[in-house]
Amino acid sequence: MPGSRAAQVCPTTRTRRAAITRTGVTLAVYHASADVEPHLASLRRSKRFTLACFPQHSGPLDLATAGFDGVLWELGRRSPLDRRHLGTIARRLPVVSYSTEDGQDMTTQSQRAGFRSHLTAPLEPKAVERGLRGAARAEGLSSRLREFLRGLARSGRRAEVLDALVRALTTTRVPERMASSIVDLALDWFGGEAWALLVVREAGSLHWIADRGVLHGQRAAMTEAAGRAASCAKIAWTSDTSAAARARSRSRVSIVALPVRTHGRAVAALVGLDRRPATRPEEPPARDDARLAPLLDLTDVIGGPLDTALRLQRANARSLIDDLTGLYNSRFLDGTLRREVKRSVRTGRPLSVLFVDLDGFKGINDRYGHLCGSRALVEAAERISSGARETDIVARFGGDEFALILPDTGREGAMLVAQRVRECVAGHPFLAGEGIGYRLTASVGVSTLPDTASTPEMLLAAADTAMYRVKGRGKDGIEMATLVQPSEQT
Repeated sequence: MPGSRAAQVCPTTRTRRAAITRTGVTLAVYHASADVEPHLASLRRSKRFTLACFPQHSGPLDLATAGFDGVLWELGRRSPLDRRHLGTIARRLPVVSYSTEDGQDMTTQSQRAGFRSHLTAPLEPKAVERGLRGAARAEGLSSRLREFLRGLARSGRRAEVLDALVRALTTTRVPERMASSIVDLALDWFGGEAWALLVVREAGSLHWIADRGVLHGQRAAMTEAAGRAASCAKIAWTSDTSAAARARSRSRVSIVALPVRTHGRAVAALVGLDRRPATRPEEPPARDDARLAPLLDLTDVIGGPLDTALRLQRANARSLIDDLTGLYNSRFLDGTLRREVKRSVRTGRPLSVLFVDLDGFKGINDRYGHLCGSRALVEAAERISSGARETDIVARFGGDEFALILPDTGREGAMLVAQRVRECVAGHPFLAGEGIGYRLTASVGVSTLPDTASTPEMLLAAADTAMYRVKGRGKDGIEMATLVQPSEQT
């Protein structure tokens, strides 16, 4: 690299480089922003880094010969990417992309451009070090897992890994947060493009609970690998056996799925993906390779706490669900209504409640029995839900009564939803599968905050009172509540 160009861009670079210790890192920063210094402030304060800054249009330089250890390359949504320039650099040095804009789309742009690591400014020393390590690794996942296992043989490293796992598993009882921490650790320990944690549901299906760097088109292959690992409770590998890979004489592992087990059964699978070519041929280890036992022991540490957190979450969810219809129950309705009323008062946004009663439902029980009545209630729940919007909360209040919470919805919007619900019920032939085709209608009461009520109790009572007014004048209709006085609450 000509000294004059470096001096023009960063006059103090030569002095800093002379003071580098054996553990120092000299980085070239190719920036698109006019003012790059706010992004580099933490690195400047660190004694570990020496930085030389270059505009991206400055053209390719022989950075490796000049003594640089790596490159930081700024990405922008509107900044054109000079792939030839970047390719020239990447053949000699590890390159990490960064952007001033956060978001999955920037991570995706980085991956598609071929970067191994992507960061968001302002850049922090530990994140940069981790990114450079990942960018420098050209081995596939198989080699990196072996490298990790060799490190575990050292007692200090093993204690460090276990301590990180324990912190991830004990700082929260929310499965999603727990899984997110585990995925972050996997990225840090094993590298790769993407990692995800999928849990095994009670019915045997897989549910994505946390992921990092996963593109939409990669989910199917990762899910398939997770399914194989979970079904046999052993490590599952997917190798790159494409014609292009064989032509390069490179065979590498592109997807690895590690079972997360407890009491001999898999409760989840930790899946990693890396489709970038390895620099040397490698073969995936055999599924029963004894050398992998420490890795399985490590993932098994996750199994017990994760399974307990999932069970608690499921039990709590069941306590809030109506067993017959699958809708939320009155307990959930009460808690949610109180939260929504507080939010509405705080933000000044409207809130509405619908109270729905099925007209003529007693006739089904009297004529066809309670079993048919229960089936009709399930159908009614489906019809009412189909009339609601995605943001609405639908609950079974009790018997043949239902309630809907409509966040951010005033009188006009609430009346439209009420009309849609009423029509969905009236237009449905109930118990058609049993050859009955019974017709029901609905009486709907509507109340809004702050128009007709000011507390959760008053809001629900106002909708209930309005519903009974519909009943009194002949059923099958909608009534907007008037202001309820505290003495009118039931």
